[in-house]
Amino acid sequence: MSDESLFREVDEEVRQEQFKKLWARYGNAVIGLGVLVILGVAGMEGWKYWQLRQSEAAGDVFFAAVQQAQDGKTADAIKQFEAIDKTGFADLGRMRAAAALAVQGKAADAVKLYDQIAAEASVDPTLRDVARIRAAAVLADTASFADIEARLKDFTTPDSPWRHMSREILASVEYRLKDYSGANKQVQAILGDPATPPPIRQRAQTMAQLLQPMVTAQ
Repeated sequence: MSDESLFREVDEEVRQEQFKKLWARYGNAVIGLGVLVILGVAGMEGWKYWQLRQSEAAGDVFFAAVQQAQDGKTADAIKQFEAIDKTGFADLGRMRAAAALAVQGKAADAVKLYDQIAAEASVDPTLRDVARIRAAAVLADTASFADIEARLKDFTTPDSPWRHMSREILASVEYRLKDYSGANKQVQAILGDPATPPPIRQRAQTMAQLLQPMVTAQ
């Protein structure tokens, strides 16, 4: 055996002996860490699967309740909407429940639910804005202009994406209160805004024609 072969064999035995000592000392910890990593990955995948199944179940309940509402089974639909406990679907369910209450003529209950949604920080900000606007729309036939204006004051600024709908609600309230000049001002703001959606623009044009003789008379 050459000196080089001898040194290589001795070096290999030394490395093996060192490995044995290290394994004897840390082997259990390495195995435990490996098991934890495997369990962690398995647990995460299991959690994702559970979350997916929960979301699917909540979605099934939500759309079943929507169908019930469309079929005129409003009371049953409201119960199902309120029973959804999955975040996101639960909030949408409550919005649908409030809308169903409004259709039933239970305006106070509908507004109360909309206001609850709008006040909860955990709800998506866009959904909270929609809840505030829907509450104002429900109240448009009965509330004072000051009340509706206070509810919509953050949405009538030139940069608000909700300004068109808010102006339309305000115009309808002023028309109800026979403030035709005020209603016309809102209508003209809608018509003068190039970003106004076509459906709202069409309704504003109709309302402008209706208001013209009344504004002249005032």
